[in-house]
Amino acid sequence: MSSSASAPQRLVQTSPDVRAAVLVDAAGALLDCSDADRDRSRRLAELAHGLVEAADAAASEPTEQIEAQAADGMVFVMRDSRGALACVARRLALPALVLYDLRETLRAERAMA
Repeated sequence: MSSSASAPQRLVQTSPDVRAAVLVDAAGALLDCSDADRDRSRRLAELAHGLVEAADAAASEPTEQIEAQAADGMVFVMRDSRGALACVARRLALPALVLYDLRETLRAERAMA
């Protein structure tokens, strides 16, 4: 793993169940991604932002982490006041491990900024 890798790239490299990841700002704009396909990454960023908005609408206060399950996989989001790191993981991924990797990767990203 290269020390110059972006947060989404580091997440995919270190978390074996993570397929793709995006880093978005607080407004949901794509900042960085693990995938070379920018259109696909922009779509994932939009979906992650929509998930954050839906979670906020359903909860009494904003949540730091979000988890959603789909037929073919899972989506996880870890966020702070500056934005979020979101990823798509394999269907049988262990949520606690993926969320730990997300939290640590986002923490490291913020420490480097």
